[in-house]
Amino acid sequence: MKKILALVSMVLVSGAMMRAETQKVPALEDIKDQAQLTAAITTLDKELFDAYNTCDLEKLGTLVVNDLEFYHDKTGLAVGRQVFLDAIKNNICGKVTRKLVDGSLEVYPLKGYGAVELGVHRFYHPGMQDHGVVGEAKFITLWQYKDGAWKVSRVISYDHGAIK
Repeated sequence: MKKILALVSMVLVSGAMMRAETQKVPALEDIKDQAQLTAAITTLDKELFDAYNTCDLEKLGTLVVNDLEFYHDKTGLAVGRQVFLDAIKNNICGKVTRKLVDGSLEVYPLKGYGAVELGVHRFYHPGMQDHGVVGEAKFITLWQYKDGAWKVSRVISYDHGAIK
């Protein structure tokens, strides 16, 4: 029994270490200034939306907490990692890509927690969009640093509409 418990502990610890190693950003306690924090969150945003745009649900799942809260002005509140991943699979994969609007990103520290990211992003519909309409929305994302990994814990996506 002790051997099994030791093996399970090793697997859990190594899994947490591998998750932390796969992220290309420093730990919260290693970030010393605003420039480093902005660089870290910019990298995480790219990692998150590269997974979103390529429908890499496994990777996407590693970047959000189990009890993710996603507030959307058009669809309301969705709670949970799996609910989020199912929505991406059913509504986004192969239909929509996201691009951060240059110059719109703002990042602020949240002491002992992580960071808040604000910005504007655009949504394109490759292969299906011949009408020229591109969607745009504002967003607020809370990034939590916990157990050696940065993950999205809360999202507010609002002011959705076509760009003019």
